[in-house]
Order: sequence, then structure tokens, then C-alpha cells
Amino acid sequence: MVVPHHPGGARLARHRLAAELADVVPPTLLADLIAVLAELVGNAVRHARPLPGGVIRVAWRLRRSADSARIQLRVTDGGSAGTGPKLRIAELDAADGRGLHIVAGLATRWGVEQDGMGQRVWAEFDRVSAPRPDLLPVG
Repeated sequence: MVVPHHPGGARLARHRLAAELADVVPPTLLADLIAVLAELVGNAVRHARPLPGGVIRVAWRLRRSADSARIQLRVTDGGSAGTGPKLRIAELDAADGRGLHIVAGLATRWGVEQDGMGQRVWAEFDRVSAPRPDLLPVG
């Protein structure tokens, strides 16, 4: 989907993701997906240039097997003049600087791809949808 390079774009993306995946993934996973997508779109609005047309591209892909699911979120923007998104240490009283730590904590993995057109920030979630006998508590 395409959303405006504006804070309202994050709201549109969150609502569409929730509507499309509400009946597909567990509520706790959906909450994590929504939080990460909001952070990635918010970062694109605050720190990156828009794509042509003043927009950001948002996409997600769900792959399921018999006992697991992998979901990838992608946010594509026009890139920034700096080095791109990276984890940083925020001062205790800083108002920002913690978002990618949230992404790293909720997602299985995340990364950035850059090319001449801009950048894609992605986050993947691997979730076991059914209990595996080898992971059940003992005793």
C-alpha cells in the first residue's frame, strides 16, 4: 500500500494491517506487528525523504507452514542524507531514540536495504503457531 509521507500515514498503515491480519494471526502478534509498523513508518516520516509523489510504500507478507508463520513488514522511502536507520543509545531524558530498540526487541530480525532509489527497512517475525512438544515445560 502507499501512504502519505505524513504522520497520518502511520495511522492508515496500522489500520489496514490490523484489518487484513486480525483474523489471521494471534492478537499478541498483531499488537507487535502494529507497534513495529508504526515505528518504521514514523521513522520514515521523521528521518527520510518521501518517494516521488510524496509517499511511503508499506508492504507485508505472511508465509505459513503447518506449525509456524513468518511475517515480513517492509517500509520503503526515499532515503536520507545520513547513514540510514541504526540502533543508538538514547540518554535517559531523551524524548526519542528508542524506536529501533523496540523494533529489535519485538521482531525476530530487522535490516535496511539501500539502492539508488531510496531505502527499505524491514522486520521479520517468526512465530510458532502451535506448541512444539520439545518446547513444553518439564515437571
